[in-house]
Amino acid sequence: MLLYIVLAIVGIILLICIIVFIYTYNSLIKLRNRVRNAWSQIDVQLKRRTDLIPNLVETVKGYAKHEKGVFENVTKARSNLINAKTVKENEMANNQLTEALKTLFAVAENYPNLKANENFKELQMQLSETEDKIAYSRQFYNDTVLMYNNKCQMFPSNIVANFFKFKESEFFEIAETEREVPKVEF
Repeated sequence: MLLYIVLAIVGIILLICIIVFIYTYNSLIKLRNRVRNAWSQIDVQLKRRTDLIPNLVETVKGYAKHEKGVFENVTKARSNLINAKTVKENEMANNQLTEALKTLFAVAENYPNLKANENFKELQMQLSETEDKIAYSRQFYNDTVLMYNNKCQMFPSNIVANFFKFKESEFFEIAETEREVPKVEF
């Protein structure tokens, strides 16, 4: 009789361990897929951004024909972003494109007729909305990566993660130059 009780207790403990193992494995899969989904949302917004840029460049070109270097930088940065494969490559290309667009908008400031152009204003508004969506998508992605990485590192899920070779994901970070406090002068 005692043997049956011990076997029943061992069986229950084993069943609980199996259930915990399955739950942990499934939660790791779910979080890994959520990270991939969050990254694809960033990718969609970056694609939208790169699709808007040729129209913006063409609009500005009509007014600022002699600013060839600016257009080349924007085109090169856009191409780098389109061809980026990893999170780190996307991060670097995105930062390069942001800097190139800042220069493009600085050029546009010198042309009052361009700033008044409805097409330019519409493109600028769409780009601004897209930048907001990218910022939100980055935040969501980084939050999701944090949850996933925590699950990969914390006990007991780290045992399952190591056993099945779950790899931690990279955070999407900003460039060092964007960490600097802007200087405001009046």
